[in-house]
Order: sequence, then C-alpha cells, then structure tokens
Amino acid sequence: MNSQIKEIAGRIKKFRELAGIPLASIAEKLEMSEKDYAAFEDGTEDITISAIYSAAAILNIDPTVLLTGLEPAVKDFAVILGGKGVAVERYRGYKFTSLASDFIGRDMEPMIVDIEPHDHLPEMVCHAGQEFNYVLEGSVTVIYGDREIVLSKGDSIYFDARTLHGQKATSGKARFLVVINE
Repeated sequence: MNSQIKEIAGRIKKFRELAGIPLASIAEKLEMSEKDYAAFEDGTEDITISAIYSAAAILNIDPTVLLTGLEPAVKDFAVILGGKGVAVERYRGYKFTSLASDFIGRDMEPMIVDIEPHDHLPEMVCHAGQEFNYVLEGSVTVIYGDREIVLSKGDSIYFDARTLHGQKATSGKARFLVVINE
C-alpha cells in the first residue's frame, strides 16, 4: 500500500470520527462490510476512487480534502497548467490526476488517468451519476457490465456509472480523460 493511500485513509477516519459517524454506519452507506471498511481506514486495504468520493459525500466535505488534506480555494474558475493537477497513484500502474481539485463546489470531476497494462482484470466499480471517458493515448478496454468495449486514441464512451465498470490498458500504456458527474 503506498503512503498516499494511507494518508487518504487516515483523513477519512479523522473526518468520520470528527463527524461522529460510527464505523458501521459509514461502512453500510458505502455498501462495504465493517471488516473491509476498517481495513481501509487502517490503511491495510485499498479503496476505490468512487468509494473515496462517496465517503466525501457522506462526510459532507469536498473530495479534495480527503485526497490532499487541503480545501479547494477558488470559486470562479480553476486553472491547471501543463496537466499538473493533484495526482494520486492508487497502486502501481494506475494513477489519476484531478484537473479541478481547487474549484469549490464542483459538480463534475475531470481527471486524467494513466494506466499500464497488466494481466488481471481491472478494479470494477460503480457509483452514482454518469461518466465520460476519452482516450488520449494508447488503447483502453472499458468493461461495462458484461461487455468489453475497446477504445483507441480519439474514441470516447459516455455511460451510466451505476453499472459495474472498469478500464484497462489494452496494449502498452494508456492515458484517458475521465469526467464524472455524480
């Protein structure tokens, strides 16, 4: 488990305790077992990005606070120069970079995702709202329910994010834009 993920887990635990929300309650709302959720808060297990955003909603705080420990600071517009947004490497070979983390009260979550090929299935997630993926480099296989859709540079997909889904690099490294609206 990388140190960044442990820091995020620690922040979620801190804000859950400050809000007076029992561990069992937040685990239930995240549709996780208490054991799995406790392992996440202890930093011994990873948690999906969608669960981080769902936890932020439950805790009534901006996801940026959980991801970085900092409050968003601008409300008119946010500029990210040269793709240098807040980056989180969830695990080796999977990194996302937020492109609007400094904007207060955002309704969408735009991110650049960099993934490297691997032999196992991608982490499958589902979350509220809708999601848009646009391939910038390489090719990406989007697993959506029981379907696999292969996208190449310039291709995109827009879908209901409540359906179980995941992405994997098809051949070589891949980079794609993700916009989530929950």
